[in-house]
Amino acid sequence: MLGVRISKELDDRLKNLADKTNRSKSYYVKMAIEQLLENQEDYLVALAAYEKKGKRYSAKDVEKILGLKDDHLES
Repeated sequence: MLGVRISKELDDRLKNLADKTNRSKSYYVKMAIEQLLENQEDYLVALAAYEKKGKRYSAKDVEKILGLKDDHLES
């Protein structure tokens, strides 16, 4: 279990959203925490990959290597 203190303004906004959507405030708090955790975890995975040594490829290089780009369409 977790207890969190939030400002009156934030609580009012959360209550307003919950009332308008017939959801609980807890529903939105849980959703916000889940999204934040997913974003932070994705960021940390990307950062770890970026910090690894090795050859890097640009998006254009990858498209060319995989044959995903039609060169005749470029102007």
